[in-house]
Amino acid sequence: MGIGASIFLLALGAILAFAVNADISGLDISVIGWILMAAGLVGLVTTLWFWNSRRRTVVTRTTGGAPVAGSTYSSEYREVRQDDVPPPPPPAYR
Repeated sequence: MGIGASIFLLALGAILAFAVNADISGLDISVIGWILMAAGLVGLVTTLWFWNSRRRTVVTRTTGGAPVAGSTYSSEYREVRQDDVPPPPPPAYR
């Protein structure tokens, strides 16, 4: 579910829960509104969580270089950044 659908469910649920005063036998419109708002909220949180985890960057840091007798101490610093991106699409068929 995307952000748009989640916001739509939240808005529809709020309208049904707070603004509609209809009586339908066997159905409580305000409960349906609260259920739709809960579903919209869960969908929104889930969508934002997936978007946040998808754009994570992996950083690897390595330090090394031990002192050797008769030489000066050398230090090495290396940083590798790698973005988690999906693989490219397969080649087009002709």
